[in-house]
Amino acid sequence: MADTAESIAPIAVSRIVREGTAVKFCLPAGRYKNQLLETESVIIPMRNFHGDRWFTLCVSSQVGCRMGCTFCQTGMMGLLSNLTSGQILQQLRTARELLRADATDGLPIPDIRNIVFMGMGEPLDNFDAVTQAISAMAAPGEFNIPLSRITVSTVGRVDGIRKLSAMNWPTLRLAVSLTAATDSLRNELMPINKAVPLAQLRQALLDYPRTGRTRFLIEYVMLKDVNDSPADAEALARWCEALPVTVNLIPYNPQNPARFAPSESETTVAFLTHLRKLGILAKRRATIGQPLMAACGQLGNPALRRG
Repeated sequence: MADTAESIAPIAVSRIVREGTAVKFCLPAGRYKNQLLETESVIIPMRNFHGDRWFTLCVSSQVGCRMGCTFCQTGMMGLLSNLTSGQILQQLRTARELLRADATDGLPIPDIRNIVFMGMGEPLDNFDAVTQAISAMAAPGEFNIPLSRITVSTVGRVDGIRKLSAMNWPTLRLAVSLTAATDSLRNELMPINKAVPLAQLRQALLDYPRTGRTRFLIEYVMLKDVNDSPADAEALARWCEALPVTVNLIPYNPQNPARFAPSESETTVAFLTHLRKLGILAKRRATIGQPLMAACGQLGNPALRRG
């Protein structure tokens, strides 16, 4: 797998905020209307049931986003800039430098184990730069992160999913931000659904090349009294039927200003239980980084908006 990405020059971090071992950092990314643009990235501490620890890096592919999802801070900005492959890779290089700087003398230097394209932007809306960066990440050498540890999250750009299919990377992980399993509701929450309805998205996943063990991650943001009823769970289970999926229930993390409220904990547990009874592998995501405005749906400076 050739490294086709541009060379990466050292760059100074413009902002760092921390909560425990979670870190959000920002890198300068040019200017828009005389305002400084920044990438936003999050180093996420991970731990399994056996006590093993590692870090996941959430990277951005754009500054802002033009998808306009109503539950996402980044969507309020509009698309301000596509990042280059070098700017994407610089986020990984910087994260490694920050972890080395935080390392305790005598202990192994921690490293980034997984990459998730779940930061600012729709990765498949910046297809060439993202796939060049992925190719460089997975190549032997400086980064050396297997495709099986890289996840690309999309709101449902079916054209991009089909282009990604043609790359023939069956171990690359694909996540889909769904959040509603009926066209009527998803049209309200995610404008892309008006152009690419759920049936087309589902067919693109059915056609996607994968290994026998690879599952799609379905991201479902829990919005109080909007998409969290038993009927919503049943619609989600029907949409997932015959697809190898893991459904990830994500608490709504308020934006500025907040348009929704998070589902009650009891409601989320009932929704999760109902999905499992219907035969769907489902999990509940823990929130990390909310005080930093670094949790899911919170990245992006609301003062920077396309006019």
